[in-house]
Amino acid sequence: MTNLALHLINGADVPGGMGLWLFLSVGAVSLFVVFIPVVSWIDNRRKEREAFYKADTIRRLAEASGDGAKAAIQLMREQDRLSRIKTLEGVKIGGIINLGVGVGLTIFLRALLGGGQGSPYLCGMIPGFVGIAMLTYSLFLAAPVE
Repeated sequence: MTNLALHLINGADVPGGMGLWLFLSVGAVSLFVVFIPVVSWIDNRRKEREAFYKADTIRRLAEASGDGAKAAIQLMREQDRLSRIKTLEGVKIGGIINLGVGVGLTIFLRALLGGGQGSPYLCGMIPGFVGIAMLTYSLFLAAPVE
């Protein structure tokens, strides 16, 4: 059908691969225009529901009694502490991964290019130093989690 439409527009024969190219390009564009925003919207709705139910639970605990208010505050503190621990562990994992990528890239480029062509293998030090910085922050500079 696309071949027929292009034949009518151009007035000449269209190569056989043009229909496949048009199909794949429309598919790629529709992926970014439709699928990704829909998935993002669904994820945001899920997060909103979770936040709503969490706030409702804390409100009900706080309204229950004097002990309920203390339990709600304790619950909020525990959730905050777990969130900070999760973030700090993510930074540690990211630092280890970057350090590994840097070392691997340095070794790979050194073996591939040898030492005679300057020192382009030193570009592997960039992700390595980023990993070292992330590990230094997470281990020594970040505020400790109570």
